[in-house]
Amino acid sequence: MKRIVIGFDTTTNAMALEICAKKYNIPGKLIPIPNEMSAGCGLAWKTDSSNEEEVLSYLKKYNLHWEKLALVNFKE
Repeated sequence: MKRIVIGFDTTTNAMALEICAKKYNIPGKLIPIPNEMSAGCGLAWKTDSSNEEEVLSYLKKYNLHWEKLALVNFKE
């Protein structure tokens, strides 16, 4: 199943999204960066591809910095 994966340059930024996600019910979860991509801190946010715009709007609204966004196929 294809999922949006957002990689971060720092662990601080990844954890900041996780904190906001719990507070504002942002869909997805923090995962180790998949082999299909690379990012500075080794952590990424995984969410359903239908949530891309919603998650990106939260990143912008709360000034959360991210490094890469990719569509990754997961065996779920």
